[in-house]
Amino acid sequence: MLFLIGIFILHISAIVLLLVATIDNAWWVTDTMRTDVWGRWLKINGVWNLTDLPTGTDYPQDYLHAVQATSVLACIFSFIAAFVFLAQLFTLPKGQRFTITGAFQLLACVFIMIAASIYTNRFHVNESQGSYGHSYILAWIAFGLSFVSSITYFVLRKKSA
Repeated sequence: MLFLIGIFILHISAIVLLLVATIDNAWWVTDTMRTDVWGRWLKINGVWNLTDLPTGTDYPQDYLHAVQATSVLACIFSFIAAFVFLAQLFTLPKGQRFTITGAFQLLACVFIMIAASIYTNRFHVNESQGSYGHSYILAWIAFGLSFVSSITYFVLRKKSA
């Protein structure tokens, strides 16, 4: 029982990290700018102002939409996996539990990996100032947690938990 609680806490941690990575404004940061997948914050006269993301070759819109969509899908599939986990825990017999949960969590893992990979490959490639922010780092940590929890669900289905 404690093992199931630990797995669920791991899953909730992954959800929180996915949400922060998707919503917060720190995928790329400089002293006067914070960029996420939804907008750019510029510090003008000591005040942070939300602006649109730039367009053109530095910010290809197709790739930006792919990053946005896959980030949101990762959050959605991780939420679905949490609800399915609770439903399977009480409805399915031992040996059949947690397969669907593991599949949904694996999808969340793949989607956040795709989002972070596209962002790494297509955005801020030629910029000399700035660095990846905490939201970007949290996206990769959420990828790891989602992967570990999905594998754990697949292994756990064979156990008599």
